[in-house]
Amino acid sequence: MRLFLLLAAFVATPALAQQAPPVVPAVPAARAQPTPTLAAEPVAVMIAAFDRDGDAKVSRAEFEAGLRQSFDSVDTRKTGALGYIAFSDWSERWLGDRNTLPSPFETDRDGDNRITYAELAARFVLLFDRFDTNKDGTITRNELLTVRPQMFGDPRRRGRDTAPAAPRN
Repeated sequence: MRLFLLLAAFVATPALAQQAPPVVPAVPAARAQPTPTLAAEPVAVMIAAFDRDGDAKVSRAEFEAGLRQSFDSVDTRKTGALGYIAFSDWSERWLGDRNTLPSPFETDRDGDNRITYAELAARFVLLFDRFDTNKDGTITRNELLTVRPQMFGDPRRRGRDTAPAAPRN
């Protein structure tokens, strides 16, 4: 038994001679800035398509010509007005979705359930002016983009720093 205790003490001596690793206080990791999200409204994508000369800018003349072409492409009977269903067809073709903005209700200024080119142009002049942030009469690609911060956190950190889900009943 003494031999066993002596052997155990001999084996444990090097382990006891070592120093414990230094205790480093935990420093919380710096949170990185959330990555912004670039977005383009459907109407912005349409306006970008009006660039005829390929200079990555849309002048007011290119804008008006593109808007006229878009209207005429759906006004196949050449009546000069679109009903709400035809406007939805126009919206799907040129904006990518039948229900995107501007809606027929906000575009039909006189409430006659028909949208004339003048009504469409009046609505789009407001949009042109909104996108032309530097008021130089042309719209550049960066004026058409909207920078939005991430709303729901970084997808790479999914599952971390989130509250547990409430139990379902």
